[in-house]
Amino acid sequence: MAGTHLSPDIVRSRLERVRALAAEEGLDAVLVSPGPDLRYLIGYDAVPLERLTLLIVPAAGETQMVVPFLEEPAAAASPAGGAGIPLVTWGETDDPYAAVARALGSVASVALDNHMWAEKVLRLRDAMPQAEQRLAGALVDRLRMVKDAAEIDALTTAAAAIDRVHAAVPSLLRAGRTEREVGADIADRILAEGHVRVDFVIVASGPNGASPHHEVSDRVLQEGDAVVVDIGGTMPDGYRSDCTRTYAIGDPGEEFTAAYATLQAAQQLSVQHVRPGVTCASVDAVGRDHLEAAGLGDLFIHRTGHGIGLETHEAPYIVQGNELPLVEGMAFSVEPGFYRAGVHGARIEDIVVVGAEGPIVLNRQPHDLVVVP
Repeated sequence: MAGTHLSPDIVRSRLERVRALAAEEGLDAVLVSPGPDLRYLIGYDAVPLERLTLLIVPAAGETQMVVPFLEEPAAAASPAGGAGIPLVTWGETDDPYAAVARALGSVASVALDNHMWAEKVLRLRDAMPQAEQRLAGALVDRLRMVKDAAEIDALTTAAAAIDRVHAAVPSLLRAGRTEREVGADIADRILAEGHVRVDFVIVASGPNGASPHHEVSDRVLQEGDAVVVDIGGTMPDGYRSDCTRTYAIGDPGEEFTAAYATLQAAQQLSVQHVRPGVTCASVDAVGRDHLEAAGLGDLFIHRTGHGIGLETHEAPYIVQGNELPLVEGMAFSVEPGFYRAGVHGARIEDIVVVGAEGPIVLNRQPHDLVVVP
């Protein structure tokens, strides 16, 4: 179990903000199980187990954490211990759900983190049948989607690491190799560049490029293939990388080259639009409108982006209909693409932070189509 380095002051500040939001929403408490919300709030990267670990943040009263007795040393050694959060331990024959109910007393409503296992949700409902259960995601997301300076530094480090991997990709692509072989080499480099986990490797060649989440297969790369390479991993502090570049093995043809130039312009228009006050939907619209004007709109089949931090996909989502205004410190991908079924596809993706006066682009690899001779 690894921890995230958070000072006691940051832990207390984040918990106080959760407490205030809970009161604002009319909630008696927020209950958080192992996962990204727990790691964000108290820096404890607890492994999800069948045994209950649960952070209890009441709207009024003392924050506590229920932990199995055998997990007490790890919890105490985490930033939660440094912040002085009391630990309520339970043994193998104890009922931890009853302990949660005793700790909370009479409550009318509780919010549960969105990642909580269903069996734990149901056992908490049985232990507190009078308490309405609501999702805590929207509440905690309001905190997590605006990154502080340390988080932006962490995302910058992650972006630089995945950029170094992309810099090596042209040396791995050649006709005769399979997607799987290239993917294995890329995975090795993701770890070599400082990640502790490979989260995904997409090597989508030729017609496979038309499937945005293809991953890898035994297809042999061929001369003239366009190859979409979308890769990411987790750094030791828990923050994620995610970057896509499109390559070609030899000449991919005039049609693809022209469409790619349009895509490159669309991606840059969306990035340049990023600034405080504009909406998530408008960032999506700028690039999408450019693709539609060029006759490629129907081939752009997904949202423009997703937030990133302790999860690869988190709020805010850069998608049609999301009228959430951007705020300085938000971090998300900008990744339009086009996908012609049975023929080819392309995508360009950068992680972008909302700066005070405009976009801060974390990925620095060139956006031009890289043609491998």
